[in-house]
Amino acid sequence: MKKYLMTGLLVWVPLAITVWVISAVVGVMDGLLRILPDDWRPEIWLPLLHLPKSLPGLGVLFALLIVLITGILAANFLGRQLLFFWDKLLGYIPVVRTIYSSVKQVSDTLLSDSGNAFKTAVLVQYPRAGVWTVAFQTGKPAVDIADQLSGEHISVFVPTTPNPTSGFFLIVLKSDTKPLSMSVDEALKYVVSMGVVVPKTALSLSLGQ
Repeated sequence: MKKYLMTGLLVWVPLAITVWVISAVVGVMDGLLRILPDDWRPEIWLPLLHLPKSLPGLGVLFALLIVLITGILAANFLGRQLLFFWDKLLGYIPVVRTIYSSVKQVSDTLLSDSGNAFKTAVLVQYPRAGVWTVAFQTGKPAVDIADQLSGEHISVFVPTTPNPTSGFFLIVLKSDTKPLSMSVDEALKYVVSMGVVVPKTALSLSLGQ
């Protein structure tokens, strides 16, 4: 009985959480339609097309349209100048300046084509020698830091489990890390699942054994 109950939970819990997250995101995007003038709102013109007054997911298309138009405008010279002045304006506002600049730096690193976030998955000894965990190489230490250290060091991010959005930033000797053959996506799944979901490509190293 317990075995069947757990099997059923393993099937339905991920599905329920996925549906809940998607529903929440779609709900937030549908809320963007409220910024439209009253005459432009879907409940006004949808009946004219013999459609229901509300269509779930219409806000998703509206959000994608906003993002696309923003990207097109920001890609030209005038758009880049407007973004420059916008960033400069926010830089003068206390509190907002700190939050905006921090988030922008992270998003630029993660989303830009030239971003260096999560280059490869590696093994590091953390939180003490002899205990290994999966980490992600993010780059190399800043020059000022590298000058204070002997040997080649790399910057790594050690995610927490099961929430990989938080973690610890470490600077470690490259020789003290062990590269993994698994991809970054596979390593993330491995961390989130607390080691339950074993990647198709097994660990390429045996921790020195």
